[in-house]
Amino acid sequence: MAMNTDKNSYTIIFSILMVIVVGSLLAGVSSGLKGNIDANKKKEKQQNILFAMGVTDSENPNDFVPAEQAQELFEKYIGEEQYIIVDGKAEKTSEAFAVELKKENDAVKQDANYKRRLPLFIGEKDGEKFYILPVRGNGLWDAIWGYIALDKDFTTIKGAFFDHKGETPGLGANIKESFFRDDFKGEKIYNASGSYQGVTVKKGNGDPKNDRKDDNAVDAIAGATITGNGVTVMVKKGIKMYLPYFESLKK
Repeated sequence: MAMNTDKNSYTIIFSILMVIVVGSLLAGVSSGLKGNIDANKKKEKQQNILFAMGVTDSENPNDFVPAEQAQELFEKYIGEEQYIIVDGKAEKTSEAFAVELKKENDAVKQDANYKRRLPLFIGEKDGEKFYILPVRGNGLWDAIWGYIALDKDFTTIKGAFFDHKGETPGLGANIKESFFRDDFKGEKIYNASGSYQGVTVKKGNGDPKNDRKDDNAVDAIAGATITGNGVTVMVKKGIKMYLPYFESLKK
């Protein structure tokens, strides 16, 4: 007996079945894409971390290592030296990659008793150690973030990487350019008295060639005062959260 396709019940049943089928297909596609997205995010993080410690493209030092080489080079220069710091104590774990500063910051805002988790990566290149930590803050329009590499004495910045979500092209967006981030290399984060200062993005710093590395400051980007202030706060607060752990290593 043939089904009467003119009935309203047929239309309803057919629509429900189509929703179920299409929904299942979309769920499958989404699940497959999520794996690729997560893998790409991990590679990007590896590229950024390596960049901060000076591991860059072999042909262009201002570019990242190729994505297809990121995992191999990360294993070479960092390997298992990945940690999560809580209350000044570090635990070696591959889960450091899974820690997102935005979520940690949001958790602290919602619960003052929440113990913030801080990821740390320790790299070694040409016999020199690098302590690489992520930083995150706010620019003029949206989020800014990056990685800072410190020396083995935790007093000097050895490299930096910065990026942004929506800063103004040609102005605040220039925080990701080499002429800005390279100024951080060699900057001291303590003053002559031994007090923590971080690094200030300073307008009228009077050091256009960035020759002074003990002034705790770098030149600001013209026309990007608010973004520069955001970088200052991000770097100062970001490094400061790690100081209790770094101090414990000196004892």
